[in-house]
Amino acid sequence: MGAEIAEFFPAAAEIFEKANNILGFDLSGTCFEGPAEQLNTTAISQPAIFVTSAAILEVLKTNPATRGISADVTAGLSLGEYTALYAAGVISFEDALILCSKRGRAMQQAADATEGAMVSIIGLDEEKVSELCAEAGEGKLLAAVNFNCPGQIVISGSKAACKRAEELAAKYGAIKAVPLEVAGAFHTEMMSTAADALKEALQKSQISEPSETMIIANINAEYYQSAKKIVEGLIKQLTCPILWQKCMERLLADGVERFYEIGPGRVLTALCRRISRKTKVVNVSNLEAIKDLSGS
Repeated sequence: MGAEIAEFFPAAAEIFEKANNILGFDLSGTCFEGPAEQLNTTAISQPAIFVTSAAILEVLKTNPATRGISADVTAGLSLGEYTALYAAGVISFEDALILCSKRGRAMQQAADATEGAMVSIIGLDEEKVSELCAEAGEGKLLAAVNFNCPGQIVISGSKAACKRAEELAAKYGAIKAVPLEVAGAFHTEMMSTAADALKEALQKSQISEPSETMIIANINAEYYQSAKKIVEGLIKQLTCPILWQKCMERLLADGVERFYEIGPGRVLTALCRRISRKTKVVNVSNLEAIKDLSGS
């Protein structure tokens, strides 16, 4: 992850090296070479995704052909909100990286201490998903937590309840139910200890007041108005639903015409196009995409 970009662009390589120094271990080596099972752990994947995204941003900012691209508003899904805050200039690279690292470790610890899981439900609306959760829950924790796009809602809760939901989904008309390869029941009260740890970490971080670039919040699809609200939003993120579809619909309603997905993968690009077929999305996730954008 990010290996080709770092090899081709010294600016990206410097970001990875800076991250290694801040964290005190070879994060770049794990990103570039694996092993995959280590990279995919919550504790490692969160700082890794942030650093790769920051490296791509650094390339775009320093490359003469792309440095004119600037955001009027930034958004990020769950962990991606840290990249959004960094891109908007309200948090430093070091503080954002330390928070992502502590967030990942705290979420991993909370997952290890609980029996949680997540399942993506395809083809149902919010009302039907609520009915499914009520039946499958059987008194255990089970709730809709990621409202990604029309027809794609992720539920989260106890492993047993998630398993029942997977088996019952077809009864409610779901096209399919896909268990997610995650450590635990993210965005539920099972992450309350992680939220407490993150709150403590945020108290040691410097977050500036939003200014020229607006940032939209996952938890309510509203623009952050203050540093205090940003801190509150990042904490609530861990135990509250993520309203990604509403965030994108708000941005489209407010006149956003072009989106750039910065970071590894194409998940948000696909979600944006399902939310609105007219959405113009530029995916910047690999070396080829950066070359296309810069005309090199």
